[in-house]
Amino acid sequence: MPHTQRHRGQHSLDPRLFHPQQLPVLNQAVKDMSYLLTRGYGENGALKLVGDRYRLTQRQRKAVLRASCSDQALAYRLANMLEPADIQNQAVVVDGYNLLITVESALGGGIVLACRDSCYRDIASVHSTYRKVAETLPALTLIGTHLRSLGCSHITWYLDAPISNSGRLRHNMLALSEEKHFGWEVLLANNPDKKIAASEESIAISSDSWVIDHSRRWFNLHRFIVDQIPGAHLIALRGS
Repeated sequence: MPHTQRHRGQHSLDPRLFHPQQLPVLNQAVKDMSYLLTRGYGENGALKLVGDRYRLTQRQRKAVLRASCSDQALAYRLANMLEPADIQNQAVVVDGYNLLITVESALGGGIVLACRDSCYRDIASVHSTYRKVAETLPALTLIGTHLRSLGCSHITWYLDAPISNSGRLRHNMLALSEEKHFGWEVLLANNPDKKIAASEESIAISSDSWVIDHSRRWFNLHRFIVDQIPGAHLIALRGS
């Protein structure tokens, strides 16, 4: 079947699933989910309990899961989150698809979740194949411009090698980096999350919960960029 997606925009059901009238229920679901996680419930069991209670669709459950976290995780993440001035003259490692797809979504009018831990997360999905969309080049250019303005000393991107088209994306990113003088290193890895978390001398740029929970220091570049995109479709799911 030919690829037809041209934009990283909203799902056709999103206007109904995330209508302002739905937000009180979704925020209560995030609050309940976070309560259960704090008390040691597993993610799957907690999500089923909460999702069934509020009769959430699969897409709403996905949003609730991404927006929720335990009190313990919240404290750790906020304690290790750096400010923009902290990454000047510092090396950073970028969770490639994680950042790129969020910025693509924001540029394309897709939903971006403002989550309990202050992260911004998309609800798009990339499983076995990455597809370039109209927002890809603008998103990469915007990311590169912001990273340069922050004064990072070295920028390493990691892309998931098992995802189809990662090699092509890497080639395009290196060409853009050369053209714009971004100075990027772009690497393919079978498990980028572990590579990023293991880079103790560098600052992690990711909104992936596992990555930031296993990183010594991290920077919330997703929020830093999306907050400066006019008209970005932010949905606050902070559980309050």
